[in-house]
Amino acid sequence: MKIFGTIRISVLTSRLLRVESSPEGIFCDAPTQGVLHRDLGIVAHQISEPLRNADGSEEVLVTTPDVTFTICVKGPKAGAVTRVGFSDGSATTEFHKGNLKGTYRTLDMANGAVKLGEGVVSRNGCAVLDDHQSVIMTGPETFESRPEGITDYYYFAYGHDYAAAVADYCRLTGDSPLIPRYVLGNWWSRYYAYTQQEYLDLMDQFVRRRIPITVATVDMDWHWVNVREKFKKGTGKTYPPDTLKTGMTYAFLPEGWTGYSWNTDLFPDYRAFLKELHEKGLQVTLNLHPADGVRFYEDQYEEFAKFMGISPATRKPIKFDLADPKFREGYFRFLHHPYEQEGVDFWWIDWQQGTRPNADGLDNLWALNHFHCLDMERRGKRPLILSRFAGTGSQRYPLGFSGDTIISWKSLDFQVTFTATASNIGFPWWSHDIGGHQMGERNDELYLRWVQYAVFSPILRLHSSANPFMGKEPWNYNETAEAGAVAAMRLRHRLIPYLYTANWKTHQDHLPLVTPMYWHYPEAEEAYEVPNEYFFGSELLCAPITRPEVSKLHLAWSEVWLPEGRWTDIFNGRIYNVGRGGQRLKLFRNLKSIPVLAKAGAIIPMSGDTFTEDGRCNSWQNPETLELLLYRGNGSYTLYEDDGVSLDYQSGDYATTTFTLKEEGTTLTASMEAVKGKHAVLPETRTVQFHFADVSSAEEARITRFPGDEKSASISGTAELERAEHGVLVTVPAIRPDERVEVLLTGVKPTENPPERDLLVKLFAECQGSNNTKAVLYIKALEPNFPLNAIGNSLLRDAVREIRALR
Repeated sequence: MKIFGTIRISVLTSRLLRVESSPEGIFCDAPTQGVLHRDLGIVAHQISEPLRNADGSEEVLVTTPDVTFTICVKGPKAGAVTRVGFSDGSATTEFHKGNLKGTYRTLDMANGAVKLGEGVVSRNGCAVLDDHQSVIMTGPETFESRPEGITDYYYFAYGHDYAAAVADYCRLTGDSPLIPRYVLGNWWSRYYAYTQQEYLDLMDQFVRRRIPITVATVDMDWHWVNVREKFKKGTGKTYPPDTLKTGMTYAFLPEGWTGYSWNTDLFPDYRAFLKELHEKGLQVTLNLHPADGVRFYEDQYEEFAKFMGISPATRKPIKFDLADPKFREGYFRFLHHPYEQEGVDFWWIDWQQGTRPNADGLDNLWALNHFHCLDMERRGKRPLILSRFAGTGSQRYPLGFSGDTIISWKSLDFQVTFTATASNIGFPWWSHDIGGHQMGERNDELYLRWVQYAVFSPILRLHSSANPFMGKEPWNYNETAEAGAVAAMRLRHRLIPYLYTANWKTHQDHLPLVTPMYWHYPEAEEAYEVPNEYFFGSELLCAPITRPEVSKLHLAWSEVWLPEGRWTDIFNGRIYNVGRGGQRLKLFRNLKSIPVLAKAGAIIPMSGDTFTEDGRCNSWQNPETLELLLYRGNGSYTLYEDDGVSLDYQSGDYATTTFTLKEEGTTLTASMEAVKGKHAVLPETRTVQFHFADVSSAEEARITRFPGDEKSASISGTAELERAEHGVLVTVPAIRPDERVEVLLTGVKPTENPPERDLLVKLFAECQGSNNTKAVLYIKALEPNFPLNAIGNSLLRDAVREIRALR
């Protein structure tokens, strides 16, 4: 680093520069609320002496192997980077132009798009992070405000290497923790005043219908809400004197948004309630609105008041103030730890009480996120909350709660884009109110499409308001929507092994589960034109349907750009062989599925049948049966597993299993290496189903097992090929962690797309309209050189174009 008067320049990486200005020449070396780690390694660089311009201003050049930064150190623009030049000869002077955006604090009351904040990636190659408003962290729990008049900018000059920019952003601002495994299953949530028995009965309904749930959310009605009615009369409790205006009394007691005492009218034995939820295989989170502090009627009031030096007889409220260490200690000791010991696994912090910082400049939302996660980690738990986005570094505090959206197609459509762009600011774990929270209109198709999207989103959390017509139970909708939603939720549960591995990659490599297309194809213009298409983990490309069905076609569509290569739809088996340069298409689907495409050589680990003989279906642990979805080509995949909940992985208590797939002519070889790491976190033996998903048949399947004991000979033999919905299945039972297994298919016959004639017949048959007109168009569409522009209906034309793309 180097100081030029009131300006300090720090080179953090070869593409990341920090520039501070301070009227007093006092610079910040301590961590801040947003930025934790600035020592990112030694960087080769040169900083020139000041160069005087004709107007009297002065600039310096900072040169690294990748970038040359021009910084004004004297004059009207002092403290600003004025130009960034890249090693390829390109340059930029407009650092906010072309920004690909990040995310936003909350989607409360949103009906469609909102204005997003900036990310650290930009089409012009440079983005700026402003940290001057962050409070200084003098310790994990102590803070002080930044001086007035300073600036503190970080310039990310990564060109189109978007993944590297975000990875270094996370190195700078903090890692995303490894979230517990159960979080990645299905959640039940509703703003509704359930009784204890109603909630338990509802969870039993899900089990009876074979719909797995892993997280049970209880909204604010777990505590007293109707406090005026409950505590004003007939209880011997009266309103306390107003401590702010002597001699006056409260005209009313605020309703119970804030609360910490179980509503015993609804939950007569909450301990038994929590115990039974856990016995059903569910983890539990409770909703909090902490803003009103702790009031006289709370069960914890007397003990907490004495701790704070308040006489309980005064009934004076204990003011919410996380900046006060004394309050903070009591907040966790009296309000949260006892409930956690009784079965509350984590908290939903539903902070809606403003964005203004307190007197110390501390954002209350950020403080809640920070201290809750810090408290959990100190007690040996993985940090986990459900809360709103609080700015720079919020990836340290998963999960994000996107707020109370309006039920509409516009809301669904924007949530897809919103989730993908959040990766541009390193925020990977958005949880949306699936199905929408409030208002809007009943629409069974919209509900189904929202659930189908949620399977391929970070978190699947069904939610709605208390309106009696808004419950998101699948059986509340028509038969088509119910069947589709149930199938989607079962699939989500089976995908936990794939999702949990992506969780590890997010934590270890700063690679979010959901990434925009342009992360992978930054030089392709089309990659920027499909905001609702994204990669889901390393193997899948998704394009959720966010518009209603076209009534004349009985189909809905997604706009996609398919990159070069072979892409296979995991639901309908259609194979798109895309040539050089990629292809723009509308992909049409009925209500049974959305476009989700596996790349060539994809390996997708899934749990086997999760329904046990005793009817339980909520298990989220490492499965005894693993199904591998395999798509022809060459690929490899490393599955990550640990105990799913503890911090033991930090000491190396985890296991990895590498799978490879090789294609040579008509031969496919799928290999499973011996497990590396801690075998104890896995089942003693495991059945693995090798599902060759785009193979119609093979002449022979041969299994070779290589024992972990080097003295024992390998065992090889032919295996039965089972038919599957798509492809063929080879099952290898009782594999020990120290074994290596190889499955060889010879004489492979690849799956082929249905004949174009059959696809056109199906399309035109379901199309609503004149039969004579359809017959003529169908015959014409079969002609290889028939101009599609002759089809008058543009969407029907696009549907025929998709079918032709399968040739």
